[in-house]
Amino acid sequence: MTGSEGTEPFRVDDPDATPSARTGLPVVVIGAGPVGLAAAAHLLDRGLEPLVLEAGPQVGANIAQWRHVRLFSPWCLALDPVSVRLLGAAGWTGPDPSTLPTGADLLDQYLQPLAAMPALTSRIRLHSRVVAIARRDLDKVRTPGRERLPFAVRVRVGSGRLHDLEARAVIDASGTWTQPNPLGASGLPALGEADARRHITYGLPDVLGRDRARFAGLRVLVVGAGHSAATSLLALAELERQAPATQIVWAVPRPPRDPWSARAAPGPTSSPPEAGLPPTLPRWSTPATSSWSAAFASARSAWPVTALCSMATRSTATTTSPTRAVDGSRPTR
Repeated sequence: MTGSEGTEPFRVDDPDATPSARTGLPVVVIGAGPVGLAAAAHLLDRGLEPLVLEAGPQVGANIAQWRHVRLFSPWCLALDPVSVRLLGAAGWTGPDPSTLPTGADLLDQYLQPLAAMPALTSRIRLHSRVVAIARRDLDKVRTPGRERLPFAVRVRVGSGRLHDLEARAVIDASGTWTQPNPLGASGLPALGEADARRHITYGLPDVLGRDRARFAGLRVLVVGAGHSAATSLLALAELERQAPATQIVWAVPRPPRDPWSARAAPGPTSSPPEAGLPPTLPRWSTPATSSWSAAFASARSAWPVTALCSMATRSTATTTSPTRAVDGSRPTR
């Protein structure tokens, strides 16, 4: 399944157009988050049979871990049109499309009602973790006729038992929440990172709520320059106001420098690495913290939400051409 432009990402051609050993089998969707449930809704809308496998105890299990976080995109960009149509037929009233939802809003007002739709609820399996995907009757050497054979999906259920099932296609919508970016250079964990894991919090901790005691009154190093880092920094700045003993250090990556170039010499804005950090950490700089909190906050409040929703509406209206679906001809991962 490939994406199309606009806010309606799933355009599916029927993989059973040519009868094969896959005919009549379900399309397995890994993950019951926003993308996984939208994929299932689109499959049903096109007469295909989805089977959603969710490793967690609820739909949107990953989102439940950051339910305190407010999204930086409005509702109009978070709602899938086919899913909304399915909900609307059952009398669901959607939220104001121009407001920014929290993770809790996304779960309570959208994903859970969507998963409760009779058309979907019987096709969702919780506590079902996909541990392997292969091709039926093939191995690492034999590959003839791969594109005509169904997938073999191995699933570990809540009891710990393993089960195998067959699928005509597999959509991986498991997300990246459980695969955080390591601290080290080149995408590898820093030396000693695994040993220090109990001192490291990945993702988006609830700094002002559930996880407050872990950070209040301590010196906290935030590593990263993306939206997650910005969200944590804003929360830590508020925590610093509430608990003045809290100290914040922010480390952002800098592009690697050519060691043979004169440009490799540290510039006036460089700062030495934190004492005790492993040498495999990327090169980091620590921006001044006097104004970044206000800058983040003002930038967030100035986002043109109305323009974003208008663009989303236009792109949905002009997205009509189907794209190629998963045909099972690619090597398994």
